Amino acid sequence: MQAIAAWLLARPHHAVMGLAATALLPVPQIFSGAVMVLLVLAQGARVAVTEAVTAAAILLAMTALFGGALASMLVLLATTWIPAVLLVMLLLAMRSLTMTLQLSVILADVALLVFQIVVTDPTAFWQPYLDLMSRVFEENGLQLDAELGLLTADAMTVSAVLALWTLYTIALLIGYWLYHRLPFEACNFGQFRDLNFGRVIAFATTLAIVLMFVVEWTWLQNIASVMFAMFTMHGLAIVHWLRAKKIWPRFALVTAYILLPFLHVLLALIGIMDAWLGFRRRLTKA
Repeated sequence: MQAIAAWLLARPHHAVMGLAATALLPVPQIFSGAVMVLLVLAQGARVAVTEAVTAAAILLAMTALFGGALASMLVLLATTWIPAVLLVMLLLAMRSLTMTLQLSVILADVALLVFQIVVTDPTAFWQPYLDLMSRVFEENGLQLDAELGLLTADAMTVSAVLALWTLYTIALLIGYWLYHRLPFEACNFGQFRDLNFGRVIAFATTLAIVLMFVVEWTWLQNIASVMFAMFTMHGLAIVHWLRAKKIWPRFALVTAYILLPFLHVLLALIGIMDAWLGFRRRLTKA
């Protein structure tokens, strides 16, 4: 990984090629977003944005040449690189990885709340996208049940906010990790294994979950679901901390990621309890 990071920064056209190539990969928000984070951290926002504009011009020209949809490509690039730049600029301003991710949680919850206020009927809003998914399923010989489609429409807002937050957070973490693989001395804004969302966010999450069972407000249920799921990242940080302290073997870390679809609820619970009780602090003192 050190060689890849060094190659991307060796020449401006390497950075352009890296941005363009990773933007064509599956889940570009992670791969190309991580490259953007690396470039901003190592070169500054002005140089990185210039390289991104050059890469965008090349990709748009290729899209036009092969008869592709220019608007779709432009939206893809904008939603991949702009959030990555904003997130890494926030990191540079706050100079703390933990505080940056804490603020990102708050911003994601605010965005979810604003969406639910502005869009009075989320089901109608998401239905065209679900219809498109249904057509894709049918073209591949699969069936998407109408009832399942309706249920998915009700949950699409939560899924979209949580998915985007997760993608951009992972891109920031990978780009930051690549930055620290460089041979020169890098700015240290903290380690992922020390991530702690804090008692305030943990209290808000706990309160939202309790109220969710008392009042049947959809917007509150959505916020509680998103905030709880975000604590999975906190739980993963604890797993990394246990590995760094050699309390758990590497196998345990790999297993946690492999079983993440089944362990995410447990990890989120551990993250919330750690925010309240400070497991890592207690283990360090012990």
